[in-house]
Order: sequence, then C-alpha cells, then structure tokens
Amino acid sequence: MPDPLKIGLVQMSMTTDRDANLARAQDLVREAAGRGAGVVCLPELFLSPYFCKTESPEPFAWAEPVPGPTTEALEPLAAELDVVVVASLFERRARGLYHNTAAVIDGPRGYQGKYRKMHIPDDPLYYEKYYFAPGDLGFLNWETSKGDLGVLVCWDQWYPEAARLTALQGAEVLFYPTAIGWHPGEKDEHGEAQREAWITAQRAHAIANGVYVVAVNRTGFEPVTLDDPDAERAGRGIEFWGSSFVAGPDGRVLGQLGQDEEGVLVVEADLGAIGDQRHGWPFLRDRRVDAYGGVTERYGR
Repeated sequence: MPDPLKIGLVQMSMTTDRDANLARAQDLVREAAGRGAGVVCLPELFLSPYFCKTESPEPFAWAEPVPGPTTEALEPLAAELDVVVVASLFERRARGLYHNTAAVIDGPRGYQGKYRKMHIPDDPLYYEKYYFAPGDLGFLNWETSKGDLGVLVCWDQWYPEAARLTALQGAEVLFYPTAIGWHPGEKDEHGEAQREAWITAQRAHAIANGVYVVAVNRTGFEPVTLDDPDAERAGRGIEFWGSSFVAGPDGRVLGQLGQDEEGVLVVEADLGAIGDQRHGWPFLRDRRVDAYGGVTERYGR
C-alpha cells in the first residue's frame, strides 16, 4: 500500500510587490513542509494581484519563460525541503504569445514540466482571453517522488472532461490553483450559491474519478484599479472567497481554510483509499467508451 501523502495548500492575498509575494510564498511552502507536507500548491498567478480584471498591456511585462526565473527561485527550496511545489505562473512563450501555466518542481529532481491552462474565461473582471492563449500540452500526469499528480488551473475546474482525462493519465491527486471570488455587487444575492457550486463541482470530480481533489484559492479584496482608495466601499473589484479545500475520493471535504484566512492547510491523503473507493464505485470499469464520441461535438447536431 502506498504511504499516506500530506498535501499542503497555501492560501494568500497578494500585494503589488512581486518579490514580496514570492518571498511570502516561499515562507508558506517552508511552513507547510515543516508540518509534514510532501506536496505544496500555490494559488493561481501568485506573484501579483489578479491582473485580468482589466485589459491592459502593462501586465505583459510581468510574464516570464517557464522554466525561468521563478522556477529557478523555487527549485533550491523544493530540493532543500524535499517537496513537490506546484506554482502557477504567467508564461511568456514568444512575443505576443502567453499562457496561464502551472509548473511542477519535484524536490531534488527539480523542474519536471508544465501544464498550460486549457479553458480560458472571458467574463466581467475575468478578461483572460486578452492575456492567455489556450493550452496545447494536453492533460497530464506527473509521476513524482510523492505520487501521481495532475494539475489543472481555475476555470478548468468546471469541466468534468478535464478532470476525467487527467485522471485517466493516472493522476491520484488533482490540483487546481485558483483565483475565484465574488463581484461584490452580486455577493448578497448569489454569493453563497456561487461558492457552494464551486465546492460541489470539485467534490463531484473527486467522486466520479475516485481521486483526491485540491482547490487552492487566493483571498482578500482586490480593486479593479489598484490605486483606487474607494474601490472596496464602492464594490469595484473582486472579493476572493478563499475556502481552499481538499476533497477525498468519496467526495468528503477533508479540510478547508476560511474565506478570509491567510496561511497553510495540511491534509493527509490515504492514497490506498483510491483503490478501495474504485472497487466500491467502479465508474472506470463501467464507462461506455464506445458511446462517447458525441462529447467532441459543440452541442447536439
């Protein structure tokens, strides 16, 4: 039976100081490792405020190659602590071509590869299509020193196809670095339903695939314009709802941070429970793989 895996979730709010955000993330990775975590996941685009709230050319200057400066900064830490780090970055692939990318760094093995976010949203305050091309590396599993890990990013978490295809590659744990929250003007009417839908979707992925699911969000209010002193009062921005959590292969929430809480959550995952769960609920056995061709159509006929 595989050894239990302790999973570390880092929930942060971000400042405009990228170096300070990196240093804070490194401190929290160290804290998670000190509490026994073998894998530590950072939130989506953790080096800066969530810049997709507007369409502006300025953030393109923050993009970097992957692997590149940030993976190089995290590699010595991962090696020292013997942990796998999942780090979400703004990747510059070429001039005019950018991706929302998650890097996997495996302890002394170093940088192992990257996943490029496949599903790119375009909604008020989430103007990601302006910045990111859709991923083209497919759905991946990394056979790391700590276990078989799959990585997806934020908007991917609403798509059962993404979770399924990653699990079918052999992933035992699905990680979702995330930046999701409320438009403050909608919170009173829709807020709790939106947050609960997000949690329910991740729990459903865990059940349907018999895997652990790890959703790692940022927290805090971020104004649309970072120098707007009245933004929070006027509701001009996003209130990230935190609530980072781990769901087990039976869908139970095994641990969760608060909505406004900054810090680290460490949850133990019994990877042996995956086999037990799949024996009882043999969804992979009973799939009708001969009948699913229609899933590649946009809609009907």
